[in-house]
Amino acid sequence: MTQSSPTPAEPLKIGTRGSPLALAQAHETRGRLGAAFGLPESAFQIVVIKVTGDAIQDRALKDIGGKGLFTREIEEALLEGSIDIAVHSMKDMPVDQPEGLVLDCYLPREDVRDAFVSLSAKGLTDLAPGSVLGSSSLRRRAQVALRRPDLQLVEFRGNVQTRMKKLGEGVAHATFLAMAGLNRLGMADVPRTAVEPEEMLPAVAQGAIGIERRASDDRVAAMLSAIHHRDTGLRLAAERSFLKTLDGSCQTPIAGLALLDGGLWLRGEILRPDGSAAIAGERRGAVTDGAAMGADLARELLAKAGPGFFG
Repeated sequence: MTQSSPTPAEPLKIGTRGSPLALAQAHETRGRLGAAFGLPESAFQIVVIKVTGDAIQDRALKDIGGKGLFTREIEEALLEGSIDIAVHSMKDMPVDQPEGLVLDCYLPREDVRDAFVSLSAKGLTDLAPGSVLGSSSLRRRAQVALRRPDLQLVEFRGNVQTRMKKLGEGVAHATFLAMAGLNRLGMADVPRTAVEPEEMLPAVAQGAIGIERRASDDRVAAMLSAIHHRDTGLRLAAERSFLKTLDGSCQTPIAGLALLDGGLWLRGEILRPDGSAAIAGERRGAVTDGAAMGADLARELLAKAGPGFFG
């Protein structure tokens, strides 16, 4: 059923990064808005914005500024009014938005799991000692080092196609990708094994798409409220509160996952960057208490870790 639409006089401009995955997420957003309000594709315009994180591929994210590198230019365009909404992978999003912007719309969450990807092995335990594993994620690198300290870890950035090319060239024997991204791209041919959260807890907000808007734009707020997925919002409230209290960035290995199982079940983990230690915990409570649970769990892990844990 379509809703009465605050139809824009000109196309609603959807801002996004230009990677195949980012475009797939923008197309999903356009499709959901179109279905909700009975609007054709011509009612929307997808605007590709080049971001620093995509432009610089030869250095680790932690060395060039962290998560904001994938969002800063898009948020500037949103504040300037050259786009109306911004579509983001939530695991790339800083926990605080610039003044004047609001992030309160999430699409239904995809598979949260990591995917172990290799042309020669089915899983982490199958890799021979000394094998090379490539990853740009500090969280994944720390989790691997904790489980397989005998492996060589190398920096590995780029989109899915770039990383698969590097595997084929022998730059690494294995890598990790997000199952959500592979599913959204329809890449069933990528040789992967899903890693259960009990084995490796995923990144906070992995698999979730968030849509950011200007706080003052009531028309857009009304449109986005029609496609917001409440359960995803409840889960992310807990996970992002956990991350915020930990002051999480690309320089701190943090994992977290909230599930709805009658109530809310939140698991969290912090690791030393070299994988020499990990501290985990969990909380269970009412679904509406997610933010408080996330902050409380973060404080518990920080107290157990003590000063200097992250190096």
